Amino acid sequence: MTAIALPAPIPATPPTTRVGEVDNRAAYAGFGLAYALGHGSTAITTGPDPLVTLPGWLPTALLGAGLAAGTAFATLAATRAQRGAGRSDVLSGRLLGLAWISGFAALFLAITGLAGALDAPGLPTMLWPAGSGFVVGMVYLAEGAARRNVLHYALGTWLALVSTAALLLGTPGLFWVLAVAGGGGYAVATVLEHHRIARTR
Repeated sequence: MTAIALPAPIPATPPTTRVGEVDNRAAYAGFGLAYALGHGSTAITTGPDPLVTLPGWLPTALLGAGLAAGTAFATLAATRAQRGAGRSDVLSGRLLGLAWISGFAALFLAITGLAGALDAPGLPTMLWPAGSGFVVGMVYLAEGAARRNVLHYALGTWLALVSTAALLLGTPGLFWVLAVAGGGGYAVATVLEHHRIARTR
């Protein structure tokens, strides 16, 4: 009677995120707080009948702190995702990173040129927050398509549409829309991103 050798069991390995997968949860949370607190504080302190009086530097500081945190988290997440990635994926990530610089450089030139040509020094106050949201949305569209990330693509679509539509309301309506719809979009995306990342592990 011959013994049958059974194959050795394959040791279980802890689940890991796929190579090239970007975890955007921290970045979404940082940008969401920037929109809600930065634009929200601007909304309640501007207009013909402001709700409260705050130091003039506070809304800008809140917005800047949130954007800085979100940018740092996004950079770290993208850097971690490129570890072990192929050469084409690394190149794609670098080109997407350069798209941020190109987009905001073009936005700066457009706003500066429009303000000068129309002799409207107050125009940048509206165009910078709306234009920034539009540029962010368009870069998210490119990143979502390149990474096959439907959530990131959908968030980019939302931000691009909301930011440009907000211009129709003037101030302070512009800032209310960015705070509520923009910040709310990031909040929803943060929750959905948690579930998306859980499914990839």
